[in-house]
Amino acid sequence: MPTPPFTDIGLTLDGHVATVEIQRPPHNFFDFSLIGQIADAFAAMDNDPQCRAIVLAAQGKSFCAGANFGSGRSDGSGSADFTEEGFRNTTGKLYREAVRLFSCKKPVVGAIQGAAIGGGLGLSLVPDFRVVTSEARFAANFAKLGIHPGFGLTVTLPRLIGQQQANLMFFTGRRLSGEEALAIGLADQLVPADKLRDAANALANEIAENAPLAVVSVRATVRQGLSDAIAKATEHELKEQQWLRATQDAEEGIRSVAERRPGNFVGK
Repeated sequence: MPTPPFTDIGLTLDGHVATVEIQRPPHNFFDFSLIGQIADAFAAMDNDPQCRAIVLAAQGKSFCAGANFGSGRSDGSGSADFTEEGFRNTTGKLYREAVRLFSCKKPVVGAIQGAAIGGGLGLSLVPDFRVVTSEARFAANFAKLGIHPGFGLTVTLPRLIGQQQANLMFFTGRRLSGEEALAIGLADQLVPADKLRDAANALANEIAENAPLAVVSVRATVRQGLSDAIAKATEHELKEQQWLRATQDAEEGIRSVAERRPGNFVGK
């Protein structure tokens, strides 16, 4: 199984099921490099006829706690992607890599433990199915940060749970547990933490037992136009994020979330 060199993910193939494992514990914060590596792994599995399904999993406490924004500054205290310059020069490239994820042809099962927050929530919606634990936490916390949702979430979240439930998550930034996610269709299966990988692998193997050409064909039909819609949505999301990131509220929002306190917003 020749694959590209990876620094932050693992890629294994067991029978007909591949596992792509994010390896930035404990919280697996993402950036352009990480999303690109996952996209490269997906592309490699698309081109491998032995692979019929993929499990997307992560080491550590969290599935993906979003970007490590810290103070939102590029001096080492947080991700440069969350600076104004980052939104101008880096995030657009990251979103193009995200579109590649949604262009994957093989079915994907997500094994979601701990936090899937912000862009991490967006990453958790790349899989067709999500197997989660009670400790999982899902949040679209962008309004708390003072910015606009990204990673195609304005398309993927309403598509999955309906516009009204998506609006509740977008407007409040509230966190949902694994049980709450299951209740609204954000998750497909709830299992104990020590059974997460086994359950995700079992579902992926159940899919992989079927005729592979038929599975890929059906998946292409039910997801028709999705990657194009996400490409269009991320262009708009990025424009909104760019001007909002330059506001005082975004500075305060990023600072207040890092300090785990309510934001003191002024509407400027």
